[in-house]
Amino acid sequence: MAKLAKAAFDGQDLKPMWAALLAKLLDGRAEPGEGLDLALIAQLIGEKSSGLAIQHDVLQSQQLYRVACNSATPRLRVLALAAATDMGSNTPIEFLLEDTDFELLLLYVVPGADLLAPLPAHDVAIVIASDSEDCQHALREIDAVAARWPRPLLNPPERIWHLDRDKLHARLAGIDGLTIPATIPVDRERLIGIADEREWITDVDHSLVFPVIVRPRGSHAGVGLEKVDEPLELSLYLDERSEQEFFVSRFVDYASEDGQFRKYRIVFVDGTAYACHMAIARRWDIWYLNANMAGSESKRLEEATFMQTFDIGFGRRHRSVLDAIAARVGLDYFIIDCAETRDGTLLVFEADNTAVVHNMDSPEVFPYKPPQMQKIFAAFAAMIEKRATSRAEQAA
Repeated sequence: MAKLAKAAFDGQDLKPMWAALLAKLLDGRAEPGEGLDLALIAQLIGEKSSGLAIQHDVLQSQQLYRVACNSATPRLRVLALAAATDMGSNTPIEFLLEDTDFELLLLYVVPGADLLAPLPAHDVAIVIASDSEDCQHALREIDAVAARWPRPLLNPPERIWHLDRDKLHARLAGIDGLTIPATIPVDRERLIGIADEREWITDVDHSLVFPVIVRPRGSHAGVGLEKVDEPLELSLYLDERSEQEFFVSRFVDYASEDGQFRKYRIVFVDGTAYACHMAIARRWDIWYLNANMAGSESKRLEEATFMQTFDIGFGRRHRSVLDAIAARVGLDYFIIDCAETRDGTLLVFEADNTAVVHNMDSPEVFPYKPPQMQKIFAAFAAMIEKRATSRAEQAA
C-alpha cells in the first residue's frame, strides 16, 4: 500500500498499472495480492466502488497476505487484523513499519469466512480496523476471541469503539483544560422540523445553539461537513443531501488573533504524544491539503517550530490534558486532530486509529518533516518490540 500511495501522492499516472492488472484479473492470471493492489489502485484513481467490488471478490478466496519485508530474516512478525473496507478505514500500518526488519502479515476478517485457524505464526497482533460502520463485523469477530488471543493484542476492539464521534465526547468529558463539543445523532425528519422552525435546536440537546456543525453520520474526510448559522441554511443543506442520519455539534470558533485557524495532528504511541503536522488557513474547515502549506514559507516555518519545540512548547502546555486523553482512550496507537482556543484550552475535533501518518512529503519543501516522522515510526517499532519481548519473557 505504501508504495502505491506514494506513487499517487507524487502524481504518477497509475492507470497503465491499473489496466495491466485488470487484464490479468479478467483472464485469470492475477495472484490474490495483485487483486488487492488493483482494488487499491482503483480507489486511488477515484474508482472507489469498483475497487471495493474487486476487493470483496478477492477476499472471498484469500484473507491472509504477507507484505514484502526488508530482511530475509525478520526479527519479529506482526499480524495486522483488518476489515474489508475502503483504504481509509484500516490503519495504514505499512507506513509505520516500512523501514523495519519486521515481517508484516495482513489478515482480513470478512463476513462469510471464519477467522483463520490456526492463526499464522506471529509475535504481536494489532487491530487496524476502525470504528466505522463497515468495520463492525471485523471488530465483533476479533472481540469475541480477544481475551484468549495467543499473543499480545494491541488496540483491542473494546477500546476502538470508544472512538465513535457520539461516544468520544463522553469519554473525554471533564478533563480540565480540554474542550470537546457533544456530538448528537439526529435523524433527517427532526432536522427538517428544526429547519422549518417547528422545533428549536435546543430541544434536541441543551448544548446546541446556532451556529452548528452538521455532517452525515458515518462520513469521513469532511464529506458533507458544513457550518450552519440558522434554520434557513439548514434547510438549504438538507436540500443538497440525501442521507437520513446526521451528527450535529456546536461550532467553536478557534481562530487565532490573526484570524487564521490552526489545526494540529497529534499521534499517541504507547501513551506518549508526538507532533504529526500543523495546518494553517483562513477557513475553519482545515485539512492539511487545503491549507496550501507547500505554498507558504511562513506557514512551514511555523509548522517546523511546532514540531521541533513540541516537548517544550505545545506538548508541555497541554501535558496534563494529553496524558489524560491517552489514559482515557487507552489505545496503544491513535491520533487526535485538535486546536487551541483563545482561552488556551485544547479543542479536540476527533480521535481515530486510521489517520494517515506518513513520510511522503517532499524533503526539499518540508526538510523538517522526515526527522519527526522517523521519530514516530521508531516509537511505534519500539512499542511493538517491547510488547513482543514482554510476552517472550513471561513465557520463559
